[in-house]
Amino acid sequence: MRTTLGLLLLAYLSGSVLFANVMGDLFGKRAMYRLSPDQNPGVANAYKFGGFWCGTATLVGELGKGFLPVYFFLRVPDFQQWAVPMLIAAPVIGHILPVFYRFHGGKGIAVTFGCLLGLFPYLKPVIALALFFILFSTGLKISPHFFRTIAAYLFSMAAMVLTGVAPAVCFAFLIITGAVCIRMHMSKEERGKMEVKLLWMR
Repeated sequence: MRTTLGLLLLAYLSGSVLFANVMGDLFGKRAMYRLSPDQNPGVANAYKFGGFWCGTATLVGELGKGFLPVYFFLRVPDFQQWAVPMLIAAPVIGHILPVFYRFHGGKGIAVTFGCLLGLFPYLKPVIALALFFILFSTGLKISPHFFRTIAAYLFSMAAMVLTGVAPAVCFAFLIITGAVCIRMHMSKEERGKMEVKLLWMR
């Protein structure tokens, strides 16, 4: 029990490291995300305001802080199965509510991908999320990004349930989806009117 709780705490703390801040300081772009209207400490703003290398380093860090605890902690012999959903979701919760930054974090999109990649070799969940993001960004484009993100998470959740993804993973993704949607609702991101366009209608 102590081992499991300790690992859950470490997974949360891993998520609480905001690499947009870390890499911004490292590349001389301190608090660069504050230049953005949404002021989100995430990968997109790291690329936009920090440049290619700062953005790439941020992306690697965000993926890694989700991947590493999920991948390795699930393989700890003493880790209890009831806590699997919480372990998968913990880095995302840490990113959204980071203890190191007074619980003011990002949206959790990149770290979600990292957490799902941590289920390797079980890749169905991460493939579902990636496919819906690609679909809603290209063939059936939903804009602005606020609505695209929410749609991608909700459709991925439905796809996981309908295709028989492991219940523990579905429950974990349900927690993640709820947390991301609440964070999106509270963000300063542009919303406006939702538009859906087919590829050939542009």
